[in-house]
Amino acid sequence: MSIESINPATGEVIETFDPFTAQQIDETLARARRAYLHWRTTSFAERSTLMRRVAATLRARKAELARVATLEMGKTIAESEAEVEKCAWNCDYYAENAETFLTPERVATNAAESYVEFTPIGVVLAIMPWNFPYWQVIRFAAPALMAGNTAVLKHASNVSRCALEIERIFREADAPEGLFSTILVPGAEVEQIIADPRVAAVTLTGSGPAGMAVAAAAGRAIKKSVLELGGSDAFIVLADADLDAAAAMAVRSRFQNAGQSCIAAKRFIVEEPVADAFAQKFAEEASKLRVGDPLDAQTQMGPMARADLRDGLVDQVERAVAMGAQVILGGKADDGAGAFYPPTIVTGVTTEMPLFREETFGPVAAVIRARDAEHAVELANDSEFGLGGNLWTSDIERGRQLARRLESGAVFINGMTASDPRLPFGGVKQSGYGRELSSFGIREFVNIQTVWIGPAAANTPPVSVAAE
Repeated sequence: MSIESINPATGEVIETFDPFTAQQIDETLARARRAYLHWRTTSFAERSTLMRRVAATLRARKAELARVATLEMGKTIAESEAEVEKCAWNCDYYAENAETFLTPERVATNAAESYVEFTPIGVVLAIMPWNFPYWQVIRFAAPALMAGNTAVLKHASNVSRCALEIERIFREADAPEGLFSTILVPGAEVEQIIADPRVAAVTLTGSGPAGMAVAAAAGRAIKKSVLELGGSDAFIVLADADLDAAAAMAVRSRFQNAGQSCIAAKRFIVEEPVADAFAQKFAEEASKLRVGDPLDAQTQMGPMARADLRDGLVDQVERAVAMGAQVILGGKADDGAGAFYPPTIVTGVTTEMPLFREETFGPVAAVIRARDAEHAVELANDSEFGLGGNLWTSDIERGRQLARRLESGAVFINGMTASDPRLPFGGVKQSGYGRELSSFGIREFVNIQTVWIGPAAANTPPVSVAAE
């Protein structure tokens, strides 16, 4: 069965692709393994030179790459261009910093010399989602390649052209053959690829069920995995917050990329004294968003990526309303072509409703009332997810104290949760494990190797010898 790329703004098929045959998959993995055996011997200077070429190629191809992403998954052209630019920044960041992050660390022991080395591990399989079709890939690839690994990408099927464009970018930047490769296969074939002995590790950004399946497959093969899964990020607004600033950022945090982001704010938990005022300001700001053709530079929000995803969101809203929630903005799907759904704000949401319990991957904001700050933290933590979150308050020290109690991989105080090459990115609970970006991310796919050189140094305490 062929793989289809469908324009979510029109419902039209853009392009079809033939899935890779078993022979094509085998050849791709073989090239990746051969490339690794050479690439691991290169210097950081050589790797850095290539990564800077990749960054330059991304910038040179920004307009066409952005158009491909917008056509395949519906984000606005401005957001697509910004995504490509961010990818280039990430490449430059690791070109500059990878050697420092992976410098051997000397440790004083009873040895004449002992240190910790960070060496590459091999071919890393990356299973990536459609919502940020370039960034999710380069977020992983830049550090992994700078560490001396090679990469094979299995992208979401609805962004197959984006996947092939990323491979083309590396080819145009004169990357060694097999350093970065794309395979077009359905999800059902992933498990056998993970099991292939030429694959050393796997990283996934995706849904909880996909994470469970990949973690199980990697576990059976005893292979390292990193999972960045769903999120239901809390956006806490305390009574002393700047409501105008919070409402303005709430709109950006919830409706960017049509709300299709794992770290988008989803549950807006507001102290009761300011809950009504915040909801009103939030709705006023959100009502100004211009929804339409994502290729139009004036459009601020395009369609959702697929019609079935839009239909699932409609169901979540309808179930919440049936349980007593109130829609104060939006809430009605467009009857025209495309997978459009308007910016929607729902108030009166309680903890048993789907808009609180489930991840809402689209432009719907759930507003929940909290009695006080303690209750707000309790509500925020009352979730199976723990990816990111926001906290709005004028008392920064109080904000720091509350942040320590939030069960999430990141807390942004008076700002929007975002991934940044300089900061570690990842979650806890059902949001996954492991970290991407920063020095922590580049060390996920390396062998942290102890090197001990004898004979033992004089005048040092002996070390007992045991089996382990």
